[in-house]
Amino acid sequence: MDEYGNSGEGRATRRDEAVRAAVEQGLLGPDSPIVGLLDVTGIRESAAELRAAFAEVTTPGTPVLHAFAVKATPLVPVLRLLREEGIGAEVASPGELALARAAGLSPAETVLDSPAKTPAELREALALGIAVNADNPQELDRIDGLVRSAVSRSPLGIRVNPQVGGGSIGATSTATATSKFGVALRDEGAREWVVRAYLDRPWLSRLHAHTGSQGIPLPLMAQGVAETYALAEEINRRIGRPQIDTIDIGGGLPVNFTSDATAPTYAEYARALREAVPGLFDGRYGLVTEFGRSLLAKHGTIVARVEYAKSAGGRAVAVTHAGVQVATRTVYVPGSWPLRITAYDGKGRPKSGPEVVQDVAGPACFAGDLLAEGRALPLLDQGDYAAALDTGAYYFAHHYAYNSLARPGIYGFVPDPARGVRFATVRDPQTLASIVAESGGAHAGALTTLHAPGSR
Repeated sequence: MDEYGNSGEGRATRRDEAVRAAVEQGLLGPDSPIVGLLDVTGIRESAAELRAAFAEVTTPGTPVLHAFAVKATPLVPVLRLLREEGIGAEVASPGELALARAAGLSPAETVLDSPAKTPAELREALALGIAVNADNPQELDRIDGLVRSAVSRSPLGIRVNPQVGGGSIGATSTATATSKFGVALRDEGAREWVVRAYLDRPWLSRLHAHTGSQGIPLPLMAQGVAETYALAEEINRRIGRPQIDTIDIGGGLPVNFTSDATAPTYAEYARALREAVPGLFDGRYGLVTEFGRSLLAKHGTIVARVEYAKSAGGRAVAVTHAGVQVATRTVYVPGSWPLRITAYDGKGRPKSGPEVVQDVAGPACFAGDLLAEGRALPLLDQGDYAAALDTGAYYFAHHYAYNSLARPGIYGFVPDPARGVRFATVRDPQTLASIVAESGGAHAGALTTLHAPGSR
């Protein structure tokens, strides 16, 4: 059992019951061959674990905002559920901000981080009173002008890159020497520029850093936070007062994709931070966190029907309806983003029997569209189901429209003593009419009306 009771075994049991119920209730079948399932009980448990872990290490009364990284699962019902569980929103685009507002998140519960904010985005955030972290000197210049032209209630800060190094996945390492994010503190003159920026702007009250996500070990994450804390202390000392009152430590807790266990836990990370940076929790600084993957990944499952079972070169191949369109990172970079696959029979029951080395393929028209290659599983037959586990973040809510494949429906579920499992629609399956509309259907003849001068 994970700390605070979020049992991996309990998650697996709920998942198995949900897959069977999805088949029995018609959410999965020949005419709906792929769905995303969200474990609402698990999401609530993870949110509670996060809040409890930091409450354990912070001085009572310390302001703490846990802001969910919307990019991880940009679904309005998910954001509303997390808000109910005391979790805010970290947004990185106008679209994500619109989702957060649609979910009922208040400006005080919202943080805007992005490396490419437009003047219009900044103007809207400052008008609403949303917290903003400036990514670079040019952006801070823009904010200067907006602050001079209109009063804002927005807490404002600067994002810094502590340049402490990368983890095992380069694409998710944001504190490398050449990362595109934040002000690179170890570059010549950069640290003094940051200090001077605060000295010249008494309205700058926050400092933000984010070391990375999947593949970043806890000691490296803690080092990035420690470097940020040390800078805040230096700035306040130079100013002679506690101008920086809040430190945003980002998120990035990695997820275990090898089993149902949660590892590392929020409690382990919070304790590691308390050991590495004890002053962070003594009540002098408010805290903001921006966890995403670790809140949702374990609570999502993509289930796809096996349309055909065949063999090639002596290897079994199960051709399913889940591939690159829902698991883009896994298909293109399988070494960094492998997924566990579970086999279910045609009635949605866990499949048993001898394990057979096989490929689990997706529907897209290229050879590399594989959810799993050479994986030992009970043999998948036509009409069975393959489930990709731990896909609640960065998978079914990030559709890749290869071959104009439709976005699958997404359903949340909870155990129900009366019905076994109760479902709620999170997102409807995409219709063919929607695909046509998104592909310029309303402008079908637009190009035929364009002719170069003198060509006709």
